Amino acid sequence: MNKQTSEVPEYVVCIDNSDYPASLELHKIYRVLPDEDASADGDLRIIDESGEDYLYSADRFVPIAVPIAVKKSLELKVHP
Repeated sequence: MNKQTSEVPEYVVCIDNSDYPASLELHKIYRVLPDEDASADGDLRIIDESGEDYLYSADRFVPIAVPIAVKKSLELKVHP
């Protein structure tokens, strides 16, 4: 992702977990929480493996569109 992306994606896939192997899994789908300040700095607020939200460089992720059925499943996982 680049800083010029004006719309924050709802979901991304991790393509770089260097320095964060315990917090981010390669090729895993992560939910993005809206954070205008983070976006302005080129970061994304991600719910990581700890279950908490943290800021990571947007360059570590690729935005994806997920089908409605997948989105519902992911949201159930995040909000038990």
